[in-house]
Amino acid sequence: MTNRQWILVSTPAGALTSDHFVWRESPVPSPGPGEVLVRTRMLSLDPANRAWMNGPSYREQVLPGDVMHGFTLSEVVESNASGFAPGDLVDCMGGWQDFAALPAEALTRRDNRQDPAHLIGVLGVTGLTAYHGLFDIGRPREGEVVLVSAAAGAVGTIVGQIARLAGCRVVGVAGGPEKCAWLTGELGFDAAVDYKAPDFRKALRAATPDGVDIYFDNVGGTVLEAALWAMNQRGRIVCCGAVSGYDKRGEAYGSPLIPGILVTKRLRMEGFIVLDNAMANTEAEAQLAAWVAAGQLKAKMDIVEGLEGAPDGLIRLLAGGNKGKMAVRVA
Repeated sequence: MTNRQWILVSTPAGALTSDHFVWRESPVPSPGPGEVLVRTRMLSLDPANRAWMNGPSYREQVLPGDVMHGFTLSEVVESNASGFAPGDLVDCMGGWQDFAALPAEALTRRDNRQDPAHLIGVLGVTGLTAYHGLFDIGRPREGEVVLVSAAAGAVGTIVGQIARLAGCRVVGVAGGPEKCAWLTGELGFDAAVDYKAPDFRKALRAATPDGVDIYFDNVGGTVLEAALWAMNQRGRIVCCGAVSGYDKRGEAYGSPLIPGILVTKRLRMEGFIVLDNAMANTEAEAQLAAWVAAGQLKAKMDIVEGLEGAPDGLIRLLAGGNKGKMAVRVA
């Protein structure tokens, strides 16, 4: 057997292309003492993958020559560590490759009885990001208005649905009329606004006549600026991502309204990453699983078949070509 890998060969200065990656086949690694050999079952594709190339943040930068970093659902093949046995499913940063030898402390065991697609999506980092961001930072109250950007994406689809379950009025921002119709028709959003439309700001005002109490921001840029004008006094802005700027390295994409409008409207704006709330993951996952089982939460997946498709999948994701959670089915 060989270990198929995608290697980052150069740091993008602008938009990501397939030329930034090269395919390599290497020997399968052997686990050392305290390590576990895992085989990738599913690979998560996330906007953050692109941000990791720009420089160190909450985690190390992906550098030229590295196996492309990526979060995976993997199966234990061989274990030199107590607590893990062949056949176990685990979460880990396995990267864009078939096999990885990792220390046991870098693995989190998952429930083999669950659908692997759910484990990489709604019951994984994606669902937990939506849950913790909305409830721990947004703190929704029944009857409030929640605005979600990238609402047709992985996190956005879940945020909107669980905000509705919390008794809120939910408005999504997405690219194109087809996505907007899908949000209201399939996922139960109260309204959706096309940010690509020339009358976007006018449409946003019409969709939020009573203002916005919580804005869940996945994109930054001009959508964030429009949302700031729509915020009610003492509103909360949950900063989850800034995908509008990931492919524009070196270009300004922030809003000149900050901090002035935060002061005027007494807004609270807070960023987070999912690791901040890891202690509450068991409770959050149980609630998400209960909503899925009851048919109250739809977990839309956009599956890329085969590791070969990972670069093109990420490029499509960054261009807004997905609906729901994008992942690669590797094995």
